[in-house]
Formats: sequence, C-alpha cells, structure tokens
Amino acid sequence: MEKFSYAKAGVDILQEEKAVKALVSQIKHVRRGFGRPILMGHYASVLDFGEFGVAITTDGVGTKIIIAEKLGKFDTIGIDCVAMNVNDLIAIGAEPIAMVDYIATFKPDERIMAEIAKGLEKGCEMANITLVGGETATLPDLIKGWDLVGTAIGVVDKDRIITGEKIELGDVIFGIPSSGIHSNGLTLARKVIENAGYSYTDEFEDGKTIGEELLTPTRIYIEILEIVKKFEVHGLAHITGGGLLNLKRLKKVKFVIDNPLPPQKIFRFIQELGNVDEDEMYRTFNMGMGFAVIMPKEEAKKLEKSGIVDGRIVGYVEEGEGVYVKDLRIG
Repeated sequence: MEKFSYAKAGVDILQEEKAVKALVSQIKHVRRGFGRPILMGHYASVLDFGEFGVAITTDGVGTKIIIAEKLGKFDTIGIDCVAMNVNDLIAIGAEPIAMVDYIATFKPDERIMAEIAKGLEKGCEMANITLVGGETATLPDLIKGWDLVGTAIGVVDKDRIITGEKIELGDVIFGIPSSGIHSNGLTLARKVIENAGYSYTDEFEDGKTIGEELLTPTRIYIEILEIVKKFEVHGLAHITGGGLLNLKRLKKVKFVIDNPLPPQKIFRFIQELGNVDEDEMYRTFNMGMGFAVIMPKEEAKKLEKSGIVDGRIVGYVEEGEGVYVKDLRIG
C-alpha cells in the first residue's frame, strides 16, 4: 500500500523552516533599526508601547478553502480565519481586539463573498473582536480559486506576556480538545482522500459527508484568557501547522505526552487511507488536542475541577529535549 506523508503531499515542514529562517535572517536588522522595539515573538510578535504591548499576527485558512470550493459551502471558512489568528494572540496571553481580512480570487462572486462574510462575523462574535476592514483582490493571472487570510491585533500587559521561559521541570501539560482537523494538514488530507477514490460528498458518519467533516470550524480558545488570569501558567501552545512540534517553540525541554487526548475519527480515517505513520500524524495534525497549557501540577488539578474549560492533564515536562507521544519521539 502506498505510504503518504506531508512532504510527499507537497508540504515539507523542514524545508519551510529553512526558508523562514532565511527570511528572518534578512529582516532582523530592520526590526532593530526602525519603529518600536519588539518584546518577543513566537505565535505573535509584541510591540512595546510603554506599560503595555500591542501583539500582532497573521495567518490564513490554507487549502481548507479548496474543500469549501468543492462543496460550494463557504459560510464557516471565515470562522477558521478568525480562529487561526485569534488563537495565536491568545497563545502569548494577549487579548484579541480587532482584525482585518484579505480575500484573493480569480473572479468576484457575490454569493461566495456573502458566505465568507457570515463566517467572519460569527468568528468575530465568538472571539469578542471587531472586524475593522479588509481588502479584496481579483487576480485571474495568479489565483485559480480563492484565498482567505487575516491579520489580528491584541493587547497585553508587558509583565503578563507568556513566552514559555517560565516552564520548569515537573510542570504538566494540560490538553484542550480540538474541534477536528482545524485548518492545518489539509493538503495531506486532500491528497489521501482523493488518491483513495473518495468524493467529498461521500458519507462520513452521523449524516455528515467527508467534506462537511473537514470543514468543521477551527475552535476559538477565548477561555484561555480567563485561565491565565486565575491560574499560574508557564506556557501556551496553539497546535497548528507542525502538530505537536509546536511545543518546541516554547523552551528547550522534553515534552512527554503519555496520556494523549483521543483523536477524532477523521484523523484515523486519513491515517488508514494513506498508510501514514503515527509520528507523521502527530507532526502534521493536532490529533485531537488544539491547545496546550503548561503549568504546575497543582494548578492543573485545580483547572480540571474549575469547569472553565474542557480537557485534562495529558503529559509532563522533564529534563531533555524534544516532543514524545508515549514512547514515540516525533521531533
């Protein structure tokens, strides 16, 4: 049976990292030389405004929008756009306040634009932010379909920025469930499904089609803001592109997931269809855990009982380096 991987599907995460490092190496002097100083940056960058910081980030929905095109259903993709940006702000402890969107298309379509707007409005309502504007570009020589991207800003007290540097040996990892595949790894998912001869209109389960399952909106983790106010939090990770490897952004320690949250059925469906290795699955998808909170064990136990958020302790931090799921090193 043919074995699929993210790289084989056309997305090489390691090559992407090299390309980003090349980009960053050429713009660091600009960061130091102009404007306000940057306080930090991993999921979002923070500009110093005296007593507080202004956080900014940008992201899109990727090839998930191709599924929307296949089904002719665009009314939830805007939620994904809001979520991918807002969650990155939340991952440093910043409160999201506003965002703008950018829509690129080969041909304007009133119905599709109206449906995208519905999702953007719903996502902003869920995140309690304002969509203050945006841009639409018609690019028939460049775009064959649609692309949807957003940029969001937030605010955070400078002494409350969560970078991960406070993570200590013995801390635990509190995992919060995802709503499904979210907006990452869709290139691999699409290639696997299409190669197996399935249609996005084929039934998946509970009356939903494969395409509808893949379009399940990305969860917005706005409740994290309450958690950082009430509990001692050492690190936050939005599990996006790169799967659980996102934990490595926080600090050079060993993250051990010994009791992972159960992945939704869509992940095992993709894995079996594409003969995808287990470590590749955890390097590509969120595998059921869309957000992780790293905190002292006693604080995590209190959080479990608080009812603020669903989830539980899934692992711990120990001496070493890398990310492990049970006995499997994923990176």
